[in-house]
Amino acid sequence: MSELNLLPLTGILVVVLGFAFRFNPLLVVTAAGLITGWAVDLNFAELLATFGEKFMNSRQLASFLLILPVIAILERYGLQNRAKSWIASIKGATTARILSVYFVVRETSAALGLLSLAGQAQTVRPLLAPMALGAAANVHGELPKEVKDMISAHSAACDNIAVFFGEDIFIAFGAVLLMDAFLKENGIAGIEPLHIGLWAIPTAIAALIVHLFRLARLEAKICNKIAELRNTPTNYSDKSIDSKETA
Repeated sequence: MSELNLLPLTGILVVVLGFAFRFNPLLVVTAAGLITGWAVDLNFAELLATFGEKFMNSRQLASFLLILPVIAILERYGLQNRAKSWIASIKGATTARILSVYFVVRETSAALGLLSLAGQAQTVRPLLAPMALGAAANVHGELPKEVKDMISAHSAACDNIAVFFGEDIFIAFGAVLLMDAFLKENGIAGIEPLHIGLWAIPTAIAALIVHLFRLARLEAKICNKIAELRNTPTNYSDKSIDSKETA
């Protein structure tokens, strides 16, 4: 039996040490790749070709990262404030209605395979959350921090839940194809990606009904939370004043 060569594993050690000492992640990964290539006797030309191939295979990730600076610039120049003011000008717009509409649109688009149409970074943070906060502020005035956090959390949950249950309907989605391959490898025949997608529809509808019910209760929850937070300091100050007058 040939001797086991552990030298290629030095790349893992480079990654661990690089992140432990807080070096630049890009430099750490590049150095680990170079050391691993040297350990498996790749010449420099083959190593460069491997780097180029992996970069081309992951170019979609790189293009997605380019969107983030654009969103940051838009936020800096008032995108969130503009979203809040626009929602404030619409009569009848409430937090629950805005989130409900977004949930329906997001789950439907995910079922059609349009997963990149929206998302946490490109839609929820710069647009959906400010719009939901603006609708609540339009009704209740200045919002306490606890209420802002609650509305932001519900905004993020709308995107997560809608995508999670909607994407399984799309038969070309990676998870659906993975389930199909797993079933076939284990001898379970007669189940195609189309069957998996069709059986995901009742689950998606159930998730839609449950979450819309939760959002329907959100307005009352916001009102109760604001009343609780605004009444507590007032009651405390009144009691302190009464105690001082009694003394």
